[in-house]
Amino acid sequence: MDLVLKSFQSQNLISFVRTFSIPIGIMILVAMMVIPLSPWMLDILFTTNILVSLLVLMVALQTFKPLDFSSFPTVLLFATVLRLGLNVASTRVILGSGHNGTDSAGSIIEAFGAFVMSGSYAVGLFVFTILVIINLIVITKGAGRVSEVAARFTLDAMPGKQMAIDADLNAGVISSEDAKERRAEIAKEGEFYGAMDGAAKFVKGDAIAGILILVINIIGGLVIGTTQHDLSLSDSAESYILLTVGDGLVAQIPSLLLAMATATIVTRISSDKDDLAGQISSQMGLSKAWVPVSAVLLLFGLVPGMPNTLFIAGSIFSGIIAWFTSKNREINLKDKELKNEEQDDSDAIGKIDIDDVSDNASISLDLGYGLISMVDSNDKKSAGPLISKITGIRKQVSKDLGFIIPNVRVKDDLSLDSNSYRIRVGHTIVAQDKVYVDRKLAMPSDETQLKIQGIQVKDPTFGLESFWIEQHLVSKAEANHYMIIEPEAVIATHLNNVLLRYSGDLISQDDVQSLLDNLSKSNPQLVQSVVPKLVPLHHLTIILRNLLTERVPINDLKKILEALTNLSEKKLSPEELSEAVRPAISSLLIQKISNINESLNVVTFNPEFEQMLIAMSKKSGSEGILIDPELAKQMINSLIEVGEKFTMDGQPLVIVTSPIIRKDIAILLRQHIEDLVVLSFTELPENKKVKVVSTIGEKINNNSQKEKSNENTTV
Repeated sequence: MDLVLKSFQSQNLISFVRTFSIPIGIMILVAMMVIPLSPWMLDILFTTNILVSLLVLMVALQTFKPLDFSSFPTVLLFATVLRLGLNVASTRVILGSGHNGTDSAGSIIEAFGAFVMSGSYAVGLFVFTILVIINLIVITKGAGRVSEVAARFTLDAMPGKQMAIDADLNAGVISSEDAKERRAEIAKEGEFYGAMDGAAKFVKGDAIAGILILVINIIGGLVIGTTQHDLSLSDSAESYILLTVGDGLVAQIPSLLLAMATATIVTRISSDKDDLAGQISSQMGLSKAWVPVSAVLLLFGLVPGMPNTLFIAGSIFSGIIAWFTSKNREINLKDKELKNEEQDDSDAIGKIDIDDVSDNASISLDLGYGLISMVDSNDKKSAGPLISKITGIRKQVSKDLGFIIPNVRVKDDLSLDSNSYRIRVGHTIVAQDKVYVDRKLAMPSDETQLKIQGIQVKDPTFGLESFWIEQHLVSKAEANHYMIIEPEAVIATHLNNVLLRYSGDLISQDDVQSLLDNLSKSNPQLVQSVVPKLVPLHHLTIILRNLLTERVPINDLKKILEALTNLSEKKLSPEELSEAVRPAISSLLIQKISNINESLNVVTFNPEFEQMLIAMSKKSGSEGILIDPELAKQMINSLIEVGEKFTMDGQPLVIVTSPIIRKDIAILLRQHIEDLVVLSFTELPENKKVKVVSTIGEKINNNSQKEKSNENTTV
């Protein structure tokens, strides 16, 4: 007994119904077509038919995407068969008992027939005909065409979708489980639209069957009533036509509902957020759309002779909807912003991101909290003054050097003083100084005689004596020939100097590859023949870095590759190749130093001193030039003294020496003199006038000889 009771528990009962409901339903459908039904049973079945049709339509409206109702084609089939079975059963009752009166086929058929006909056979027939035409010609035909097209396009797109899944799987974007789910969804989608294409034909056939059943019932009823039951033609028409129209209407309304459900399923767009009602309301509920509607209706309402009251009422109604939708949109936006803020706050609590412990920026500019105002802008459409200057510098340096300088990451740093800033290349701090937002930097010129009051500092870029003066002293400083510089310009100029100095550290293999890709558009064979056949990409990157370190532009990448082609047989290292390609592109560097019509002012070494340096270099071998510290100090001091004259003329210090020691001298001097260019004799263009303005080494050589004779120094 306990087992019996347990078997009828709610869970088991639900499982039983789910398992056997469809087989039982099919048996009932078959029995309904064969076994005569009583009028009260017809009423129950007609009510059930309307209920099922309404339920199917509501489910179709509430789904987010068509596949959420994947059983719809089968449900549509069963609903259509149910309606056709009811038509057969009702036809048997109407033709068999119609002579007994209009209530012989049940109260539902009688009520629908009397309501539609309204005492007139013609009215009832015409109304029924119109319903059939709407269902058959408009809804059913349209839904069938959409189903056909959707099925065709879905099947045609399946191979492409499968290939996209395979590509994502091979690229590691999705896992194998995700790939299986996507493939299953695609297969399910194809099966669904294929089934819908066939199910739409059932709906069309049902509409046609409704017309034929109507005609058969009317003709058959009139014949049976007049011949078998001795009714007059008018009595037969009154009884049988009413019952036939009522029967047809009771069947046609569910048919119309199912056709609408079919059209809804096949015409809707998938959405993960809203059902169909939500989609329509969100898309139609635009205040911008309702405002012109209200305005147009108001214009109609003001036209004489029109139903002014109705149009004005419609205008007021549209205006109210526009107001409500506008307010609702504002509320939704505020709620969304608040939700995002709460989400951000909740995510931030106790969470450490990789960005918090790792900074992959190539160049960073850290600002103290007192300098943040230089980044902000009153105009939301434009950047702050510092950002604008940095952007301009990046463009100019990129143009001068021949590759795109990476973005400069500007951020605040609470560990800095309020007026301090710091420049980093990668994670290495390369420069740091102070600026004052509420002051201007005044740099004296040769004509300046009056010392102005302010914070005395060294210019961060050139190391010249300068003053941070207050705003009211600017006019006085300009009158005394001071150069006035904005604080953001000071930082930008300092950054410009850093970008030029560390340009070799800023170019990556990706940048080099981008340069090659751009060159291959015009010289594909050259690029293919050099990289990677003769020179690997990483070796080419080293070569370009070495050139940029000495501020040699790489704009003419074509010349560099051509030079590397000529040097390929010599089996040189990347460092040796860097030196070997310099003569081919040195003109790019020289034209930035000196104008084309002017002579190139250079500094050379005394021949005896240069020979001594060459001997030291040969003796040192691959370790670079090993020079006595005192001798190096004298040489550097002499060059600094000469370099000051070049700086005053706005020119970099250019030294010309032997190719053997050029690189070693450049490495040695670059540590002490920033704005320095070291050339070899082979890098001087033949068509360029060269003027030697100073010779270094004669005094140094004499002192060295004296010290050598006294055996005080070992070189």
